[in-house]
Amino acid sequence: MSLDSGRFSSSILIADDALFLEHVAPVEHPERGERLLAVRAGVALAAAAAGVRTAQGGHAGYTALAFDDATDEQLARVHDPAYVESLGHLAGRSGYLDSDTYLSPGSVAAARRAAGAAVSVVDALHHGRARFGLALPRPPGHHALPDRAMGFCLLNNVAVAAAHARALGHQRVLVLDWDVHHGNGTEAMFYDDPSVLFVSLHQYPNYPGTGAAEDLGQGEGRGRNVNLPLPPGATDAVYAAAFARVVLPVIEQFAPDFALVSCGFDAHARDPLAQMELSATGFGAMTTSLLDVLDKRCPLGIVLEGGYDLEALRDSSAAVASALWSASSFAVASVPSARPDQVLAEQQAAALRRIADVQAPFWRLG
Repeated sequence: MSLDSGRFSSSILIADDALFLEHVAPVEHPERGERLLAVRAGVALAAAAAGVRTAQGGHAGYTALAFDDATDEQLARVHDPAYVESLGHLAGRSGYLDSDTYLSPGSVAAARRAAGAAVSVVDALHHGRARFGLALPRPPGHHALPDRAMGFCLLNNVAVAAAHARALGHQRVLVLDWDVHHGNGTEAMFYDDPSVLFVSLHQYPNYPGTGAAEDLGQGEGRGRNVNLPLPPGATDAVYAAAFARVVLPVIEQFAPDFALVSCGFDAHARDPLAQMELSATGFGAMTTSLLDVLDKRCPLGIVLEGGYDLEALRDSSAAVASALWSASSFAVASVPSARPDQVLAEQQAAALRRIADVQAPFWRLG
């Protein structure tokens, strides 16, 4: 599909909704509404630093999108219709679907609206309203499988968005997942699809136990599933090296015409559910590095996933939003790209060598 970079406005699109706070967590559950409040605060900090303001007309700063629930047709592109129907029957109920994934009376409605947020960003970017968009859904989505909820997730927001981009005519859709937990649901949905490149950086071993480097896709999709399982303790330098050696070369060769990020912030050093050592600056640097390699005509949608420390969520979301505004026409301080030139611990270096060896038959990695 042909894209014209000149059509984009400088506004950044935001898809958020009060309904997301109606997904009410049980006491002490890490996936709680305060997470979204922290992300909103981070985006507001980035906006203030950039000197921009809300502009419903889209002429400055950022534009809040109006949107509806995802439709049954949109959900059925990646989810089993029987599952969507069964989830609907649970509306208004409370309880646990598995040991991690809960329902409150407002959860099903929030999940339908969350998937709608991701769809709305794709729609708006596709029609040239902006080049960049942020969807801030709760509940998160990337663990949700075609036929069941899993890992705090009810519906797979980013997968619904990627399938919608394909339905709009985009031929090469990137889903880059840097949540610290492997996006097993998204992988499953596109495992044999050559039109969707799924790239996941994740702590390994860790929940959900999937995401081995050798899981490459199947059939026509073989080679379009790129897993980077990283040992615990990975720092900004490790992620920078992973980007430089594998992620960016693969993306550049795939040449997406639409890009999405499953944006979890739980690889941050403060996060209680993982053992990685990323900083907020590292998240901003990954965003800038991605933008450096994407074609300037390629829209980018950022879709919120995990992250469970409130300070880390605020600072990391501010860093990602700042990177988007830095890449726009606004005069803000430049956000650095990831630096791959630091010496890595041998365990981390060995993991990256192994990943590159596995991917070498499919991509030119130097």
